[in-house]
Amino acid sequence: MKDVYVLGGAQTDFSRNWSKENKGVLALLKEVSDDLFKNTILDEEDVIKLNKENRIALFIGNFAAEYYINQGHLGPLMTEVNPCFYGVPSARYEAACASSSVALDAAITKIKANDYDVAIVIGWELMKTVNSKLCADYLGRASLYDVEAKNISFPFPKLFGHLAEETIKKYNLDEKRYYENLATISANNYKNAKRNPYAQTRNWFMDKNQANCRGSKTNENVGALNISDCSQITDGAVCVLLANENFINSKNKNIYDYPIVKGYGHRVAPFVFEHKINESKDNDYILPWTRQACLDAYNKAGMSVDDIDVFETHDCFTSSEYMAISAFGITKPGKEYEAIENKIIDFDGKKPINPSGGLIGCGHPVGATGARMFLDLYKQVTNQAGKYQIKNAKNGMMLNLGGTATTNYCFIIGMKE
Repeated sequence: MKDVYVLGGAQTDFSRNWSKENKGVLALLKEVSDDLFKNTILDEEDVIKLNKENRIALFIGNFAAEYYINQGHLGPLMTEVNPCFYGVPSARYEAACASSSVALDAAITKIKANDYDVAIVIGWELMKTVNSKLCADYLGRASLYDVEAKNISFPFPKLFGHLAEETIKKYNLDEKRYYENLATISANNYKNAKRNPYAQTRNWFMDKNQANCRGSKTNENVGALNISDCSQITDGAVCVLLANENFINSKNKNIYDYPIVKGYGHRVAPFVFEHKINESKDNDYILPWTRQACLDAYNKAGMSVDDIDVFETHDCFTSSEYMAISAFGITKPGKEYEAIENKIIDFDGKKPINPSGGLIGCGHPVGATGARMFLDLYKQVTNQAGKYQIKNAKNGMMLNLGGTATTNYCFIIGMKE
């Protein structure tokens, strides 16, 4: 199987509200695709030439455009953005918040199979078209809606609050200490976001004291969690360019200048959250399917946690980042607090998590999140992350979740040796 190279990409500013700018999906997609051409070795003429040879395709990740903007059939949208995409094979991929990871998986597989030389992956979501309560209801479709979300205000904060409660119970944790750890996770992600010029909260303020103010009326919609434990409602798009060696050579570029996809993992857990908890009661891991996706990625890459220099994880809520620490193998399950309290996962720690700011700090346009993590890993391992660059990062790993960790995707990318 051939190597799949990551050639860069583009991201919109996640702090923007496209509805307030009186702009829609075509403007969003035009901006991010134009930036892809500016930022990478691919240009419009390449697209036209590769399409004539049937060597390029588009892979679109999106969760709920039918609800947010009343639009389905998303693959052909790019033909309305730029005529260079006329005729290019294109389709939409969906797996809730892991939608663009499914798109990445499909694109990587097609290149490995030598079906295409080049793949453009575009993840996007426009979420600020509706109020927060309706937005939360739409997001409830990422759970088993009739069972876990219908007629429930803000279902996902409650579900991940339940993960927090079950984590405390499973590992017999001190409740106060656990929630202080969650406050540290929140504060870290807000702090990291200040380094990221694309982050939604880069001009916001949050510290551990604020994040740890629990029990106020602001919590009534989010159960056991604080609002500071929650990721953001975000508009945004991300493009990622993938290619094989043939295309890089055709552009007279050195393949060793680009990272490759070294490993991946994809596992699906029981849909209903209660079924997850019941099934995992005798397992060391509260979400063993998430752990297995990480192990699968390590095994395919021939690597372990010791080989990873930087992590991007799905902190849709602080309770999910807490869980991810042991899923990655940074600590044993039930000992995640050690990595938090000993600053192992801090920006300057041994195993930094979310130097971008993560979903809490950077933002969470659900259909774009997997591609955003992937692009940030590319920036890290090519030393292009600017102020949020992790020193000497050679290999990076990401964990992207769909629903209540129902769909679990991991990717490892790093420089070719």
